[in-house]
Amino acid sequence: MDLPAILTRIAGAAARDELVFPTTTEMAFKVQALVDDPACSLDRLARLVQADPLLAARVVAVANSVVYNRSGRAVADIKSAVSRLGLNTLRVLAAAVVVRQMEDMAGKLAHRQIAQRLWQHTAHVAALAQVIARRVTHVDPDTAFFAGIIHEVGGFYLIARAADYPGLLEGAHGSLIAWDEGGAALIGRVLLGRLGVPAAVREAIEGLWAGYLGLPPQSLADTLLLADQLAPLESPLAQLAGQGREGVAAQIEFAFDENSLSAILEESAAEVASLTDALRA
Repeated sequence: MDLPAILTRIAGAAARDELVFPTTTEMAFKVQALVDDPACSLDRLARLVQADPLLAARVVAVANSVVYNRSGRAVADIKSAVSRLGLNTLRVLAAAVVVRQMEDMAGKLAHRQIAQRLWQHTAHVAALAQVIARRVTHVDPDTAFFAGIIHEVGGFYLIARAADYPGLLEGAHGSLIAWDEGGAALIGRVLLGRLGVPAAVREAIEGLWAGYLGLPPQSLADTLLLADQLAPLESPLAQLAGQGREGVAAQIEFAFDENSLSAILEESAAEVASLTDALRA
């Protein structure tokens, strides 16, 4: 199997195809467009979110997570949830629905199961990125949250196309090494561009693909790389690529006083768990 050639063909398909998403995803795109409209109102946004049960449930769940519910008062209506989250976080959650629905594009059960594991990894990375942005690198937490949500969009597309290439995702550890050696960037760049992801986020994801952690970590790319490496669930595609965490783990040890990093993660554990659960619901 000529993996580099296959990945090039998949990237070409992503560039040419009309990406057909489920109805919920189309609704999420409408929410993103409305958020970017200077004339949009809270009432209008709430009505649009409420029109789709999956998106509405995700918005209420995140609004009631520990990160956004500092007062301890739960909300049950969409308008209150949208008001609490704000427009930037609503845009992030709309993107989360787009990425999550790509699970359904996989044709085989085994591939959908890989996509589900990839979403679990994504949710952990997004939650950790939000916390690391606030506590460590001091970049914008909403942007870090968004970058975590969207960073594996190319991987979801690869899984969706895998049925056309028998054996692509059925190999042993290390069988998808071409994914780590340029394939992720090749396909990811196309998808990030087609979805209109902002340049700053695309640059951060490029930094993740490059794998170089700044010392001390302070950029959005550093935030994303830390979150990816600290996530308790590794990407199943990284596992198939035989990608180890040892190199970056060593950099993390040098970048932080071990006790201070442990303290930050321990203090933030409830926030990360609550936000991850809300995204995975």
